[in-house]
Amino acid sequence: MLYPLKFRTIYKDKIWGGNKINTILEKDFSPLPNCGETWEISGVQGNVSVVKDGALSGKTLTELIESYQGKLVGETIYQKFGSEFPLLVKFIDANDDLSIQVHPDDALAKKRHNSFGKTEMWYIFQADEGSKLISGFKKQVDKEEYLKHLNGKTLNDILNQEEVQADDVFFLPAGRVHTIGKGLLLAEIQQTSDVTYRIYDFDRKDAEGNTRELHTEEALDAIDFEVYPEYKTQYEKKKNEVVNLVTCPYFTTNRLHFDQEVERDYASLDSFVIYVCMEGGFTLNFEDGEIEVGKGESILLPASLKKVKLTPKGAFKIMESYIQ
Repeated sequence: MLYPLKFRTIYKDKIWGGNKINTILEKDFSPLPNCGETWEISGVQGNVSVVKDGALSGKTLTELIESYQGKLVGETIYQKFGSEFPLLVKFIDANDDLSIQVHPDDALAKKRHNSFGKTEMWYIFQADEGSKLISGFKKQVDKEEYLKHLNGKTLNDILNQEEVQADDVFFLPAGRVHTIGKGLLLAEIQQTSDVTYRIYDFDRKDAEGNTRELHTEEALDAIDFEVYPEYKTQYEKKKNEVVNLVTCPYFTTNRLHFDQEVERDYASLDSFVIYVCMEGGFTLNFEDGEIEVGKGESILLPASLKKVKLTPKGAFKIMESYIQ
């Protein structure tokens, strides 16, 4: 019998990682020296999530999809993706700037890597004062001018920098140049892909004194050079209402900030649903029982589960994601 699933967190130390995964999210990443990312729900080969508790404890997400198929992920999704789970959920702690990078779209990723592309979104969990990120270009450039700035180490002159604070949201379609700046803790929803083209890494060296590989040529074909009027997602921070943040072909994400009980009915939805708890906590009531969900936890609702009730412990703030 399927039920709402929690998974064992996968911890990743990074050259730019810090300690907020522990100090803010209260997740123990020892014995790692730092933790730049946690993979909360993942179907990425070599990093497939394992069920944490309940009757299915110890089963991998891939094994569950093979066993339950559309009952777990949705019939349409199973027909399209098979046993590959289509989304990846992460927390990211940037104790230093991440590399400036870009991800290919589906067509390019399929051609080069036999992979899906990577469209993603960020929800800022916590931001140190003055923290910034990069999303897209602030002026129109062609490939030649872009390369001139890249080689001259003046990319900041053409890239769009944003000062950010908690609860800011950024949608990053494949092709958008970006980086997460120092001092940010965020949640990320993305297509299942681990293909990244690193454009510039600030000439950093690892513990062995080596610089990380750059992908200048690969990135050129992936970059969207368009300038857009707005890069930050604008939304109303309403309480006790479902507020849409992102709707795209790869996922839909809503924000729920409730201090009262709420029922969610997914009868018309042919998809799994993911909750990422950003703040507070709640009791998740479903047909066969209840589960407690707290800050920093993610939970996967099977597609066969059509009605749930969320009872807040004071209040909660979550991201709700699914595929339409």
